[in-house]
Amino acid sequence: MSERPTSPNERPTTRNERPTTHTLDLAAVDLVYDVHRPIHTADGRPLLVMVGQPMCADGFQAIASHFPDRTVVTYDPRGLGRSTTRRDGRDDQRPEDQAADLHALVRHLGTCKVDVFASSGGAVAGLTWASLYPDDVATLLAHEPPSTWALPDAQAADQAFRAVRQAYQDRGFGAGMAAFLALTMWQGEFTEEYFARPAPDPAMFGMPAADDGGRDDPLLSGRAVTVTRHAYDIDALKAGPTRVVLGVGEETGDSITGRTTRAIARRLGQQPVVFPSHHGGFVGGDGPYAGKPAAFADTLRAVLDGAR
Repeated sequence: MSERPTSPNERPTTRNERPTTHTLDLAAVDLVYDVHRPIHTADGRPLLVMVGQPMCADGFQAIASHFPDRTVVTYDPRGLGRSTTRRDGRDDQRPEDQAADLHALVRHLGTCKVDVFASSGGAVAGLTWASLYPDDVATLLAHEPPSTWALPDAQAADQAFRAVRQAYQDRGFGAGMAAFLALTMWQGEFTEEYFARPAPDPAMFGMPAADDGGRDDPLLSGRAVTVTRHAYDIDALKAGPTRVVLGVGEETGDSITGRTTRAIARRLGQQPVVFPSHHGGFVGGDGPYAGKPAAFADTLRAVLDGAR
């Protein structure tokens, strides 16, 4: 295990500087990560690691900027973004692999326990990480993990996701993403009414109708199945030292990630903390899916400080 610099400027960052980028050479992957502000431990505050899947480090830029008093570490998971040089002979994303990579990363950084904000598939990885390596994580905020196995209608949810993958395989990205968005917008259990609906028109979501020929999208292909179906050890999480907090967006409602979040929270004996905005409420920008990163950061800070 070794590290080599990726960015030419390896000076510590300040609030107004870009993060420094590094590559950690592991046996299975060259893991690319970013450090926002200098690593320090004098004030007793642990590093804050932000984890996504399939979201990479760039999706956390807005929320990271709202923690100028913390060293924030973001990264591209194995097989995604800038971490595509892998030597494990696989092309899927397994939460247990992501957990092992995160364990190796924080050990390399020389820290004790870290705080973690994990979103979507990254929340599955974060929960897996805390269950497998309990001494790594102090507080974990798992925001809307898409753990379909925890639902009472788990088989129907799997069927709905299979239909997304089939649309992608048959007609390409636009059709697959339209089917995925329709799935994520559905409120409540997946009933016969859901499956009887006609396939959504990609144009309804601003998606291209033409097929670009690609079939390796990490969200729409079979590579995502290993994430949604991965059952981490709930008993280990309950018995372990990590403070685990589930989070759900105030706009998420009874969509699939709202339901999975509440299902996992119940198994852990808690109620999820409500965060501003939606599934990606921490994302900045002016587009239709932009969140409220400043307000989201306020709630996240309260959770990490033990006030929520």
